[in-house]
Amino acid sequence: MKDASIGRKRKFREMPLHLMLLPGVIVTLIYAYGPMFGIVMAFQKFQPLQGFFKSKWAGMKNFDYIFHLPEFNQILWNTVIISVLKMAFGLIVPLVLALLLNELTRDWFKRFVQTSVFLPFFLSWTVLGGVMLDIFSLHGPVNAILHSFGISPIMFMGNGDWFRGIIVGSDVWKGMGYNMIVFLAAIAGINASLYEAAEVDGAGKWKQMLHITLPGMAPIIILLATLSLGNVLNAGFDQILILYNSIVYDKADVIDTYVYRLGLFSQQFSPAAAIGLFKSVISLGMVSVSYYMAYRFSRYRIF
Repeated sequence: MKDASIGRKRKFREMPLHLMLLPGVIVTLIYAYGPMFGIVMAFQKFQPLQGFFKSKWAGMKNFDYIFHLPEFNQILWNTVIISVLKMAFGLIVPLVLALLLNELTRDWFKRFVQTSVFLPFFLSWTVLGGVMLDIFSLHGPVNAILHSFGISPIMFMGNGDWFRGIIVGSDVWKGMGYNMIVFLAAIAGINASLYEAAEVDGAGKWKQMLHITLPGMAPIIILLATLSLGNVLNAGFDQILILYNSIVYDKADVIDTYVYRLGLFSQQFSPAAAIGLFKSVISLGMVSVSYYMAYRFSRYRIF
């Protein structure tokens, strides 16, 4: 009887906390789960005037249509290339930066570098996209520097190969501050007595990094690498949409931007939904695999 009374008092005391969750749950249901009903378009010959309930069912014809599109393989290939390059350099560059920053002895300079590198993370692609377009334009500062060395101006944003490099480089620039902080936190967790023992044994900074720092960071490196596998088809919709143009479609058009153009400009709603669903299914599989690998190698799990 006493336990039941305590339980009721606890429920009453926690009730405001549960009510505080209610707005977040409602917003999630409306904006995250509600739009999922639109998946049915992938299996219909969707007509906006007839809506979901009166449009004719098409079965798997939309999927057969998109898989036979002449540009589908190129779009899929572009997505994988850009995503893999982003994942690789997005892991290596912050790791190297964190290792170098860890060796700095002047704290004020270390804090200055951390703040400077972290700053682009808080800016949207709308702002950074405008900066990148100005920097790499035909009359921008990069071409001005090349011109001073007698090199002809390069149309960076109109060349597919250069454009991919700019996409990957700017993404690494934007995100490396955040990943660098994660790596620095991992370095801070390494037992300092290991470095003291290594110095007594005559190990220099290079050997300390190879035999103490990197092995100590191995779990977080493996964790970030495996979790990033879930983004193998997420090449960055907003970044590419802001920066690209029709000249570089063959090298820069990815699944998300193609769905945007196919759905809104060509008004092929059902094939666009089919491509989006195809990407979601593949991404779900990759997230599941990466989650299992993160648990397998780093014992990381959410539940």
